[in-house]
Amino acid sequence: MNSPYAPDAFVKDKIETLAAQRGLELSHPEQWDFLQSIETLDLQAAPGSGKTSLIGLKLTLLAQGWTSTTRGICVLSHTNTAKDEITLRLGEAPAGRRLLTFPHFIGTIQTFTNTFFALPALRSRGIEIQAIDDDAYAEDALWHLDNHPKYRTLKGWTEKGYKDGKRALVAGATYVCEAGELTVTGAKGPLPFKNTSRSAQELIKLKQELAARGRFRYSDMFAIAEQYLVRHPAIARATAHRFPFVLLDEMQDTSDLQQHLLDQVFDQGHSVVQRVGDLNQGIFADGTPAPPRPSAFPLPSASQLPLSRRFGTQIAELASQLTVRRRQTIQGAGLDGTIAVILYDDHSVTDVVPVFEKLARQKVPSNILAAQPARVLASRINPGTAKKFPRALSCYLPTYVLPIKGTDTRELINAVRSARAALKADRSTATVHAWDAVRRACNRSLGQPLPALSRLERSLDTPGRQARLLLHDLLTADIDSAEQWNQLMDRLRDVLPQLTNTPLRTTKGLHEALRHVPPSLMPTERNTGEGERFVASSIQRAKGETHAATLILECLNSRGLQYDVHETLALLMQGKDPKEAPEAVRKAVQLLFVGVTRPTHLLALALHRTRAQPYLSGFAARGWEVHAAGANV
Repeated sequence: MNSPYAPDAFVKDKIETLAAQRGLELSHPEQWDFLQSIETLDLQAAPGSGKTSLIGLKLTLLAQGWTSTTRGICVLSHTNTAKDEITLRLGEAPAGRRLLTFPHFIGTIQTFTNTFFALPALRSRGIEIQAIDDDAYAEDALWHLDNHPKYRTLKGWTEKGYKDGKRALVAGATYVCEAGELTVTGAKGPLPFKNTSRSAQELIKLKQELAARGRFRYSDMFAIAEQYLVRHPAIARATAHRFPFVLLDEMQDTSDLQQHLLDQVFDQGHSVVQRVGDLNQGIFADGTPAPPRPSAFPLPSASQLPLSRRFGTQIAELASQLTVRRRQTIQGAGLDGTIAVILYDDHSVTDVVPVFEKLARQKVPSNILAAQPARVLASRINPGTAKKFPRALSCYLPTYVLPIKGTDTRELINAVRSARAALKADRSTATVHAWDAVRRACNRSLGQPLPALSRLERSLDTPGRQARLLLHDLLTADIDSAEQWNQLMDRLRDVLPQLTNTPLRTTKGLHEALRHVPPSLMPTERNTGEGERFVASSIQRAKGETHAATLILECLNSRGLQYDVHETLALLMQGKDPKEAPEAVRKAVQLLFVGVTRPTHLLALALHRTRAQPYLSGFAARGWEVHAAGANV
């Protein structure tokens, strides 16, 4: 079979020309090995190694030499953020933009699964999709549980013992494919009762009813896709033929469920599959990991890209010691910056961030600090109920306003403000988020749940049209004005009963949800008054970012028992291997690895003075600076 791309696509002079145009330095053999490889491979890439730039370069070279008009390149990632970054790089050249159209495909693994397998399977059964979303599914499932007598036995079961956990089982019930058939299980494992029991039968019936209405969880789509492939194996062969070259980015975050589906499609040797990622940044796995599949990333034969241009030798040495999931000696080729430990005591917790801000101004050139705001990171945002202190980011920044998130939003206005943040990037996404917020705020006051956004009619003089116009105004009007907000809420109260043909019950909860709340100052972005901005967020949200300076705040783990920075530094100072530490400590080390590898100039770690005392000489031996927060330290 003829190759779908020109044989000279990866010749040295073409690579050098394109790399020079993009200002990329290709001075190491590992870079060339990846760029010129036309075989299936895995690449374990260290943070700051220029992985995304290399992917963009390779895909552009492929696009320049691509000759087939019916077969294409498939580029998959775990997140939309990674997908968007690749799309941005490809858009830099006319040849790269060719990959944004047929026959090529660029998207997340979820979108790929939905587009090629799950949605065709559902359409063949006459099912019209209303929502593929875990939160929307949970809301609909619990509404049916609470409002339909045919689920009374299941509801009675959820009201005994640990109620929240039992309701979570109903909200998270998901499909799995077993022996070619769809079965219902819990989001975190098997059902806690026999499938023949009355409660199990009602849960299965509830799942089937929501499926018939087109309401699914994200993981449901993988089970539906797998069943489709089992029943129609030619579909997998056709897909592999359609995509003779497959590149997967951020492979460390690919779940076992996702990997299983990809294996079914591309593990037959018909496609070249190149997978790129950093296993040590795989921080999103839930629960106890299952035994890895033989195809799990990275394979033992994986190539390595150990050189980081983001930071220098000091940070590289520390990062190398934190590579728990896969040992890698990271080579720092960037600026040899500073590692500092900021000591605090019980009375100077709130002085830590100001000390870091002052230190960043000393260590980082002002123009760089202005262009790349320093970051304050923590493994926990919400302090929870643990009695120890400090517990989370908000303990160090008392004015920090917890971010608005999904069903935690009590006031509709704050959820709309959150949706408006996505307006410039993607209007459709912002509209969906705003409507989901309306549904969360109002469903309990209605006789039946509001329809999904896709079900709102567009015809003139219909309730659906009125609701869509209201959504537009929610996203564009001056909602900080109490007068305008209240006018919008009056319109909402008028249209809600028309959408469901049921009266609206005015309750205290509804009044609270629809009330006007003035905008709060969000100190996630602080202006120090000296021309710099300092941004606070979770370590998880900082993944993939590059900072001029990064502060990692010491926080309790989720069980409220151990401090992450202390446990990690104690292991290193005592010469112990983090891989041999208890699971909770290993998780802390893995998360700190992500934070440690963000900065170019300054890495600071907050540590309580008492816990730090045994290791001060070790910090000095490594060349780390030690600074004090507050007059009492």
